[in-house]
Formats: sequence, structure tokens, C-alpha cells
Amino acid sequence: MNPAPPWRRAAAEFLGTGLLVTVVVGSGIAAQRLSPNDVGLELMENSIATALGLAVLILIFQPISGAHLNPCVTLADRTLGAALPAGTIAVYVVAQVAGGVGGAVLANTMFDTPTVLSTTQRATVGHLLGEVVATAGLVLLIFALARTGRAVLAGPAVGAYIGAAYWFTSSTSFANPAVTVGRIFTDTFAGIAPGSAWPFLAAQLVGAAVGVGLVQILFPLPRKAHP
Repeated sequence: MNPAPPWRRAAAEFLGTGLLVTVVVGSGIAAQRLSPNDVGLELMENSIATALGLAVLILIFQPISGAHLNPCVTLADRTLGAALPAGTIAVYVVAQVAGGVGGAVLANTMFDTPTVLSTTQRATVGHLLGEVVATAGLVLLIFALARTGRAVLAGPAVGAYIGAAYWFTSSTSFANPAVTVGRIFTDTFAGIAPGSAWPFLAAQLVGAAVGVGLVQILFPLPRKAHP
């Protein structure tokens, strides 16, 4: 299969990340309305929708752009040896962040909810550690599959991981800078206040670096034979 042209890959990253944030925010709003005053049930509904939606989106966009849908994955991919030019990385990240913001606006609009900055404060030491753990695990999973010839399983595997990480991490596993920025623009169940978002972004980058290190240790590429 010939690689997709750059504009099509950028469009896939924009649309895929946007739809991911639409799933996260939209299911959060629906959960709040359907199960008011029951945070545990709201989180379960939100996590199931996100896990299923993410798996589907990866299956759709993986053949076009690799379905990174996440600046941490794009940066990790380059660090681990992908031949991504700096310009392509920049385009991917801009498309992902723009898609994340657009996805939040779309979800708000569908549910007749105003698009305003979130007031939900989340940045505690425990939450930031949770983001490091969540992002490191995500990067390790994706590149473990890639380096062992099982990339075809990325959709269901990543969806399952994020669904589980909603519950085993204190932060509910944002694990994605583009999604984090998008969630600033909704003052609903999935929102995050701007003041909390920046520490989350830093924690996610640290987690991505940890994940890259684990991939290098556990799944090193074979050494090239010298002639």
C-alpha cells in the first residue's frame, strides 16, 4: 500500500483526535445527565464509551496516518526511529491539538452546552503521578505491539488499556496532550481547568519519555550486521 499524501495524513490526525475528544466529552455529558449524583457510574459509562470509541478510531485511521491521535505517540515514534521529518511532526501535533479543541466544541454543541473554559481542578501530586504512569504504559503498549509484529492489534489493545487506566490511575488517564488541551474547553464531567492542564502536559511528556526508555530496554531493535 502506498503511503497517504501528507495532507491526507494530517486530515486523519485532525479528524481522529477530534472524534476521540468528542467521544470523551460527549459521553461524559451524557453520563452526567443519565446518572446524576453517581460519580462512579458516570465514570464507568464514560470509560466504556471512550475505550470502545478509541478502538474504532484507531481501526479507521491506522492505515492512513498510523492513528497516532496523540502528540506523545508522535514524538515517541520519532524518538524510537521513525523517519518522520520535523515538518511532519509539527503538522501532526498541530492537527491533533486543533482536532482536540474542535472535538470538545462539537460535543458541547451536540448537547447544547456552552463552550467555556473548564473550572475543574485536577493537578495534585497523585494525579500527576497517575499521568506519568498512564502515558508510560500507553507508549510501552503501542511500541511493544509495533516491534513484535502485532500492530494490527493496536485498536482493541489500546482501547482496552485506556478503559482500564480510567480506573487504575488516579488521574483517570488523560495520557494525551491533545486530548488534555481539548478538555480545557468544556466545563463538564470531562473538563480540566487551564491551571491543571499545564502540569498534566508536563507529566504526560515525562511519562512518554519513561515509556520510550522501557521500550528500548524490553524490545530493543536487532543490531544491524556489518558487512
